[in-house]
Amino acid sequence: MKRKFPFLFLAVLINHAIAAEGLYYTGTEAQESLPIKWLFGANAIYDDNVSAGSSTSTGSDSSLALNPNAGVSFTSLTPQTTWDVYGKFGLIYYFDAPESLNDDTFSQSRLNASVTHRFSERLRFMSRNFVANELEPEYSYGIASSRSGKEYFSWMTDDSIGYRWTERLGTYTGIRFSGNRFDTDAENSNDRTTIEGYEQFRYQLTPQSVLTSEYRYSQTNGSGVASDSTDQYFIVGVDHRFSPNTIGIFKTGLQLRDVNDGGSSSNPYLEIALQSQINQQFRLGAYTRYSAESNDTVLGLLDYEDRRALRIGANANYILSEDVSLFSGTDLIFSNYMNGRNVNDNTYGPDKYENNLNAYIGCSYKLTDYLICKLSYTYTQTFTDISDAREYVRNRISLGLSAEF
Repeated sequence: MKRKFPFLFLAVLINHAIAAEGLYYTGTEAQESLPIKWLFGANAIYDDNVSAGSSTSTGSDSSLALNPNAGVSFTSLTPQTTWDVYGKFGLIYYFDAPESLNDDTFSQSRLNASVTHRFSERLRFMSRNFVANELEPEYSYGIASSRSGKEYFSWMTDDSIGYRWTERLGTYTGIRFSGNRFDTDAENSNDRTTIEGYEQFRYQLTPQSVLTSEYRYSQTNGSGVASDSTDQYFIVGVDHRFSPNTIGIFKTGLQLRDVNDGGSSSNPYLEIALQSQINQQFRLGAYTRYSAESNDTVLGLLDYEDRRALRIGANANYILSEDVSLFSGTDLIFSNYMNGRNVNDNTYGPDKYENNLNAYIGCSYKLTDYLICKLSYTYTQTFTDISDAREYVRNRISLGLSAEF
């Protein structure tokens, strides 16, 4: 009997909004349609260090805040097309915002959307997209390395064509466009725009494993004193389904980085993403990425040509009972700033480091069929030799009430 292999695409039987995964993304598709769900709610927040990451002093200011929000999500699955959409739109208002924060009201909004269209058994189109305007960084998207205290606008669209050439061999050819803009009056050296093209070859080794090889070419335009840069990636890996509900993506290779008006470097590259639905109650996710990054390379007048970052994250969701759920997560970011070139005289400054820890834990309680109460605690700490003002500890407690229907 002839073996029937999937379209070199490992689907996991986990139903969630895959467009919202960021670095957790494992190439999974939704397995069933989900109706439109609306969410309206508000969170009361206590923050003991509101200006963390933005102040020029080493002090801290506490404040109460209100976070009203509205959201929508749905999944549409047909034989030809799959849509997965999630959006949450809100703001944060600080009742006693310190002067260092510049404002008392900030956006906290994000929209994610993904679509897969199957033209035939051999040919498909995939698109993953997000747009966000936020104060608090979403570390699992691999853009932010620390909190800046400024509202920032970011986006990404990743579009690809997949074609199965034989029963076992397929390719994905795509283009990714992304960027971020910080809310500031002056020209901001942290603004970036990146365009990347890629070609991935996939070989179905077994029903559980796909071997991959990939080439990426990326160009980044920086603003302010940040230099433009070019990155090339030569990557090999494997996608492995450990069980029907557990999948892992493993990639490693070489990154060649070239900075305009600066130097060139060769760096190792590593990327891992894991997703597992242990049982009906327990879900786990994890990611790791090590690379030379083009964001957040400027400190004062020094443009760091080689800023390497190791990102590690994990999250968990556990349904304790029909009404009670627990959730937790951690993000660790280890950054090394190397080859800092002074843009005025081309001299080089000392290397720097910054390590960031962000961890949260919480629970949700279903009061009625539509009303949900949520309590969470978030701890953030930064260790750095860049400046005393960038080193801080922050605690946040959030109590919220939302209606879902």
